[in-house]
Amino acid sequence: MRLTRYSDFAMRVMVYLAARDEGPCSVAEIAGAYGISQNHLMKVMNDLGRAGFITAARGRRGGFRLARPAETINMGALLRHTEEDFALVDCPNCRLGGCCALSAVLDEALAAFLGVFDRYTLADVMSRGEGFAAIIRALGLPQIPPDAPPEGQHRGACETPPAAVPTG
Repeated sequence: MRLTRYSDFAMRVMVYLAARDEGPCSVAEIAGAYGISQNHLMKVMNDLGRAGFITAARGRRGGFRLARPAETINMGALLRHTEEDFALVDCPNCRLGGCCALSAVLDEALAAFLGVFDRYTLADVMSRGEGFAAIIRALGLPQIPPDAPPEGQHRGACETPPAAVPTG
């Protein structure tokens, strides 16, 4: 199975906003951190906002942020929202129709795949591997000060307002 670029961008946005949870972030800032198109990213972010995953504020100090704590954002729900089609193959239009058991095997595999995502929240994603500090470094965000909360307690690194204010 291969996820769409749309889902990829959505997950990247969520990770970035979780890393910067102290302040709003602009589309330009996030697109620059990942080296992706601002136009594509804006579509994803508007959709995530309509779905209640992120919020947007207008004005000088405006920008995007998570709509709720990372601990409450389920990765399976995010993936189900961003993927339009989970059909792994085109069984309905196959000549074998209902003669073959492949569709049942594919359904089981898809359920297992989504089940893994269902077990994790955005906070879990942020704390796996080298953890939150490594994500901050990889995104080129300001380093976490020595008095930062321990690993697993997410404190954003946003110290400055966003350069551009998105609409949405």
